Amino acid sequence: MIQSEIVRELYELTQENRKGIEFYAEAMDRLARCENTLDTVEAHAFIAADGPVVERQARAKLASADARLERDLAKAQVERVRAKLRMIESSLMAQATAAKLMQAEMKL
Repeated sequence: MIQSEIVRELYELTQENRKGIEFYAEAMDRLARCENTLDTVEAHAFIAADGPVVERQARAKLASADARLERDLAKAQVERVRAKLRMIESSLMAQATAAKLMQAEMKL
């Protein structure tokens, strides 16, 4: 690998990392909104239900199942973005190491 290829690869990985950070922020925003929706739906369902507390809790969970699914999907999306960012950061470190090795070889 020549020096210009390493520099190009580092630039591309840095750009991809920046995009990943934006995706991460969007995913975290979506997760927060989904958690808020879940809490709101579950609370309203609990308040509206009649009967003993255990029964009210069960009905609230049933009523909020779709919101819970959306929240779980949002959590999974956050984890996918985190994993992708870790992979990019790993590649960045590998390329930076390769660049330093190449620089050291050029000094010899």
